Amino acid sequence: MRYVLIVAGGSGKRLWPLSRQDMPKQLLKVVNGKSLLRIAYERLAGIVPHEAVLVCTGADYASVVRAELPEVDPANILGEPEGRDSLNAVAWPAAVLAARDPDAVIAVVTADQIMHPVSVFQQALEEGFALAEERPDVLVTFGVVPTSPHTGYGYLHRGAALPGHPDICSVVEFKEKPDLETAAEYVASGEYWWNSGMFVWRARTLLDQLALLQPPTHAAVTELAAAPERLAEIYPRLVKISVDYAVMEPVSQGQGTAEVVAVRLPITWHDVGGFAALGDQLPRDAQGNARHGVSVLVDARDNLVINNAEDGRLVAVVGLSDTVIVQTPQITLVCPITQAERIKELVAEVTAQLGRSYA
Repeated sequence: MRYVLIVAGGSGKRLWPLSRQDMPKQLLKVVNGKSLLRIAYERLAGIVPHEAVLVCTGADYASVVRAELPEVDPANILGEPEGRDSLNAVAWPAAVLAARDPDAVIAVVTADQIMHPVSVFQQALEEGFALAEERPDVLVTFGVVPTSPHTGYGYLHRGAALPGHPDICSVVEFKEKPDLETAAEYVASGEYWWNSGMFVWRARTLLDQLALLQPPTHAAVTELAAAPERLAEIYPRLVKISVDYAVMEPVSQGQGTAEVVAVRLPITWHDVGGFAALGDQLPRDAQGNARHGVSVLVDARDNLVINNAEDGRLVAVVGLSDTVIVQTPQITLVCPITQAERIKELVAEVTAQLGRSYA
């Protein structure tokens, strides 16, 4: 049977103060009045039945996720006691599903991406499912065809196309986020795709690679699937590592028994990880200002202005350009758009000076 796992963990510190400890970015309703999580769920329409959708999120957010996605079986909402990076967010659900259904094939998608057109994404997901069903030894990822030398995304160096599958290629190498010059070389070569962070695999295939490459993690998630009551005891001890570092990269280099392949994904794709990407999803006025909520701007251009205060407060701006301005009931943020990637530093300093009540 086919399943889809929506990974919806992380607090999204680069979107602070919109995203807070009690309101992670995937639950923010700033894109067409919907949360990123809801958008991710609706993007799956017709792919799998709602009872085959799982969500891995923080335990603190589980009740909010249940309210946001009432169609999803509460037993399919897996709450991590603490974040232990992406490997564990996919390995634990894989072990849970393998225990339920030894033939489970799982697509892994994230809750912080915007894609258009959805029909192309769905077609690529179907290709990934079909390939994993046809060839049990593959780990499928998805390569977004780059439209610019973006420095905020990782890249996949692709090899030859699979016989009979012109849009599916072997993956030669995973590349970290590059500098601008290197990113331009990648795009100009025509040999690289953006790393989408989405996957399809048989649950058993992923677990077999874990047993080879990360034996302690394999043992722990297998135990968790058999004894879920031990979650709070076992999960925090898991090695904190990404699935790319732990599995995908080593397997692509021949260290496992599977093969890593990438399905071509020719879509408009945004990983809404920070304010620059969020601004691309909001309507802009004639002066290029992306705006959400009540604001008045004079002689202001190319700003991102978000007013989430609910007590009638106004955001008024004059003479500013290329600035992020965010107002919430408790916090006001102002910074140049070019410095928005440093907001994680700011959150750390706020926490150091004032404690976690503002984090």
